[in-house]
Amino acid sequence: MFGDFPIKIRYSFLPEMSLGLGEKQHVSSETCETDPDGVSELMDLLRMDLDPDGEQRKAEGGEAPCSQKNVLRKQRHWERQLAAKKSKRKEEKQKRRLNRAQASGGDKEAAQFTKRVMKAITNERLAEARSTGQKLCVDLSMTDCMSDKEISRLAGQLRRLYGSNKKATRPFHLFLTELREDSRLYRECVRMNDGFLGYAMEITEESCLDLFPSESVVYLTPDAQEALQTVDADKVYVLGGLVDESIQKKLSLSRAAELSVRTARLPVDEYMAKKNNAKNFHSKILAVNQVFDILLMFSETGSWTQALQTWFPAGKGYVISPENSTCFPVQEQ
Repeated sequence: MFGDFPIKIRYSFLPEMSLGLGEKQHVSSETCETDPDGVSELMDLLRMDLDPDGEQRKAEGGEAPCSQKNVLRKQRHWERQLAAKKSKRKEEKQKRRLNRAQASGGDKEAAQFTKRVMKAITNERLAEARSTGQKLCVDLSMTDCMSDKEISRLAGQLRRLYGSNKKATRPFHLFLTELREDSRLYRECVRMNDGFLGYAMEITEESCLDLFPSESVVYLTPDAQEALQTVDADKVYVLGGLVDESIQKKLSLSRAAELSVRTARLPVDEYMAKKNNAKNFHSKILAVNQVFDILLMFSETGSWTQALQTWFPAGKGYVISPENSTCFPVQEQ
């Protein structure tokens, strides 16, 4: 009863309805006469039956489509924030670089050069060097007597040599001679040095004598009698591409004698003196890139004192002699 009136509910519009109890039941007018509480219970059952998969969707992550959208939306928002932070950091870095250049009195326009512009300038210098630059060869004919470890070290030295030449205001015209494509060194250079095959230098299997007349060649070796006084634009200077941890004596001198060319050494004795050290160690044997750095600086400055003071390694046990001593800015090695 509801008030003074009996309530009769007929579900004639639902002739047959599953009540979610595992089997279909008929709903007749006789079973539908009930009190309000019964109506409420029956309507709950009907709602369950009209959405039979609701619980299953909830159990199986039924809200997944909506949740996935939220996840994607949050991810996109996070990516936008990250990109904005990166852009801000980049701008701040460029501002700091410009401020440092201005504080040090540097040219404002030079400070604003982009990497692309600097790369174009470097490529232009290297291209000009390949036309008119001082010629320098690295003789790689002695790699057969080197161990795999020594080969790897030589590949690293060639990378540093090329890096120094790229930074130079007047780079050399470089030749890697007698470098065979089937050699261990060639494979190691390709493996270790990114872009090796694109280096702005000549890579050839020919010897320096195949490329230049013997009278123009000067082979640099620490065992030579004659000290190098100057770098002559008409000469071709050859460095022995050799890493020798076993200290095989006078290999580069023997190679020069085999080629029958003039030899010379860096003027270490003329400008430097031995210094006292605990191990009493003194050596004039330098890596190929170290000899190159000395030659490069001398060709730019005309000063052996500056070149040797800057690039001759302190651990070799030599210092500039007092009579040649001059204070020059120390460069990063």
